[in-house]
Amino acid sequence: MKTLIAVLLCTALCWDGLNAQCPDPATLKDVNGAKVCARMFSDSTVIYAQSCQGDSLDSYPGDDIPTISLRWNNRVSSLVVSRFCSLTVWSRFRKQGVKRKFSAGIQHRLKDVGQGLGILRDWDNDISGYWCVC
Repeated sequence: MKTLIAVLLCTALCWDGLNAQCPDPATLKDVNGAKVCARMFSDSTVIYAQSCQGDSLDSYPGDDIPTISLRWNNRVSSLVVSRFCSLTVWSRFRKQGVKRKFSAGIQHRLKDVGQGLGILRDWDNDISGYWCVC
């Protein structure tokens, strides 16, 4: 019984740390304090506390980017969408290919998000355009 209580207590105390690296969707802002619609990250891992790392790309409310920069093309591995916002992404340039809409919240690993084309396709390193609205 003591072991069960210890495990439950540890789980409760550690639960807050699961989103440690990812910013809070409710307070997502850039360095100047401007509201960010979504923040995309180049790195993610199976350990959620270590996701949302590496380089980041901010998308602001109303950003409509049918062709993402070559530096970011097929590099997004995790993302955070601000509260009351949504991020629509495409797998090909000029809003072609597979489309997916992400609602407010944290997506720790885009590798866990399928494209609906079978088990072999996911969204990890497969975003080529986006549109963000709040």
